[in-house]
Amino acid sequence: MTTYLMSSPVRATLRWQAGATLGVALVAGMWVGIDGAISAVLGGMITVIAGIAFAVMVSIMNSPSAEATLVTMFLAEGAKIAAIILLLWLVITAYKDLVAAAFFTAFVITVLLNRMAFWVRSAHADEPDKTEWK
Repeated sequence: MTTYLMSSPVRATLRWQAGATLGVALVAGMWVGIDGAISAVLGGMITVIAGIAFAVMVSIMNSPSAEATLVTMFLAEGAKIAAIILLLWLVITAYKDLVAAAFFTAFVITVLLNRMAFWVRSAHADEPDKTEWK
């Protein structure tokens, strides 16, 4: 059984988010210079890092029952939200040359792409579930 972080939907979503972040960074870099590009990369990376935090939480938690699965999902979502809030605060307070338009554009686009994992089909979707219940 592979970890949640290595699943096809998560990897695809992380690739889309990274690509969108680089795209916004290129446009922002041409538009306002290096500070715009850095701001866009920081904005996009917040969602990427928060998504990885979610995936790690899901991967390390043992969910042998439906109740435990729900608890795991709530804890993972809480970790993701906490990571977003902490990283937003950290970047906004620490990076003095932040270009708000580039930063929030990349952030919003990557947040929207985060929901696309739901639509990505796993490579092994047709196989029976190999979950081990203990």
